[in-house]
Formats: sequence, C-alpha cells, structure tokens
Amino acid sequence: MIVVTPQLSIDEDEISLKFVRASGPGGQNVNKVATAVQLRFDVANSPSLDDGTRSRLGNLAGRRLTEDGVLVIDARRYRSQERNRQDAIDRLQALLRRAAEPEKPRLATRPSRASKKRRLEDKKQRSHTKRARRPPSESD
Repeated sequence: MIVVTPQLSIDEDEISLKFVRASGPGGQNVNKVATAVQLRFDVANSPSLDDGTRSRLGNLAGRRLTEDGVLVIDARRYRSQERNRQDAIDRLQALLRRAAEPEKPRLATRPSRASKKRRLEDKKQRSHTKRARRPPSESD
C-alpha cells in the first residue's frame, strides 16, 4: 500500500512501472541500462479515489493525464533505477495529497465605503485628465 494521507492510500497493484532508457548524462551506462521510470496510474477507474479527489486530480494533472484517464509520470532525474522509481512514487503521492484537500469555498465580500470612494475619485481624476487632452471646442 502507498499511503498518501491517513484517509487515502492506494494499492501498489493500481500503478504500473515501466523502465525505459533515459537520455542525458551517464556515459556508456545510458545505452545499456533502462534507468528512467514511467509510472502509470488509472485515475478514472481507481477504487481508492472518491469523485471529488478524482476531479481535482484531473485538473491538477493537466497534460500528464491521457484521454483514457491514465496519469503518466516520467522520472528520469537520477542515474539509478531505484532512485527514479522512488522519485516517481513521491511525485504521485504529492499530487494525490494536493488533490485530496477539499477546495475552500469562496466567501462573498462587499467593497468597503472607503474603497468605493477611492474608486470614484480615481475615475473623476482620470476623466478630468482625458478631458484636458481634448482639443478646445468652438464655444471656448
């Protein structure tokens, strides 16, 4: 089990890890060993997620979420397979932790009397500035 929060944990069977060759530094090792990790998590069909968490995760994931509802995380930061594997799982946990937090409801507020007065004074000043830029009229 991968524990995300005290209320949310996902089974390791729900994620799939695929090891691929990474580009970048590593010398000859990079051509021989598949150190990069591609983690896949089926968000759309996961029994561990509730509907709210699932929709927030979809918004947070952005382009990392495929059309089928599968979250794909690429980890190729490190030169060892194990560190990349742990990095991918840590990034999944961080994303799920953010998605598990419910959104705070927006509280409707009203502008204060002073802010209304400031706004109107600014509008009057702006109007006066623009009026002063006009060419003189025939009656002047």
